[in-house]
Amino acid sequence: MNTTTGYPASAKPQNMPCPGGRFLAFRSLAQTNPNATTGVVFLHGLMSDMEGDKALYMEQRCRMQGRAFVRFDQMGHGASSGRFDEGTISAWVEDTLAVLDTLTEGPQILVGSSMGGWLMLLAARARPQRVAGLVGIAAAPDFSEDLTWSALSPAQRQDVETQGRTEIPCPYSERPYVFTKAFFEDGRQNLVLRTPLPFDGPVCLLHGQQDDTVPWDTSVRLADHLRSASVECILIKSGDHRLSRPQDLACLGRALDSVLERQKEGNRAVSSVPG
Repeated sequence: MNTTTGYPASAKPQNMPCPGGRFLAFRSLAQTNPNATTGVVFLHGLMSDMEGDKALYMEQRCRMQGRAFVRFDQMGHGASSGRFDEGTISAWVEDTLAVLDTLTEGPQILVGSSMGGWLMLLAARARPQRVAGLVGIAAAPDFSEDLTWSALSPAQRQDVETQGRTEIPCPYSERPYVFTKAFFEDGRQNLVLRTPLPFDGPVCLLHGQQDDTVPWDTSVRLADHLRSASVECILIKSGDHRLSRPQDLACLGRALDSVLERQKEGNRAVSSVPG
């Protein structure tokens, strides 16, 4: 039982083997409702993990619906192996795809928080037949370039170039963010807000207007870049970056239900078209 939220955790965490002797820690729920055929995968943010309030709330909601659910720790986060400062967007996307391919079946809704919102977009682009819908929570696509690199001082940029890394205080942890030259270079190869995003499924983007980490207009820009005609962008006037208050979690639950319902309606529309 999580003492913060009161939501019961799933069974004992398991480890999914990865190449090179690594592993990803994960928790999952099996589908128990034959009508809940679309699963949900939660993607946490930078220097977060799968034990946060939003992940646990999503799990509880899926449990009540009898829906398959997976949450996991990215490489270098939480209980997974690897070092955080060796991580890149490409590496974390590869881990996300491995989870999709190994631990899930059928269509999936990806729920991405902050950095997880960037990873879900790249995963959807790589697995268009598997990703049926997206829910973004203060999604932070392209943050390495647009928010982090652009905010570095000349001295910090020099550290990146000469020492291969720099450190920035993290408001959510005693440990600082460690950003490497490889992280920035890789991020530039994965930018998604420069061209239209070829995703056609239902999307709901939540963002707090008091977010001092990722500007709320990032979600508005993302909505404009998505090719899908079924995109909702919900701005929570009093919400911060974490969006973990009870009212924020309730809004998150409604967002997931909206995406699931629109996905179902889309499937019905496709099935009604004469072959």
